[in-house]
Amino acid sequence: MIEEELPIGFSMELAKHLEILNKFSSLSDIEQKTVIENARSMKTKEDMQNYVESGFKAVVK
Repeated sequence: MIEEELPIGFSMELAKHLEILNKFSSLSDIEQKTVIENARSMKTKEDMQNYVESGFKAVVK
């Protein structure tokens, strides 16, 4: 994983979804950075949940 600190809400959501965490871990550094930057733009817990459960899943399939 890249050496950038993950947003806490993103980390918490990844911990709930081990399949997605594994997919995130397998992404290139550039792809991980893009996912992290998108996660930083989430404003609410619900936004983050939706990002991880919907958008992020769609990105890593």
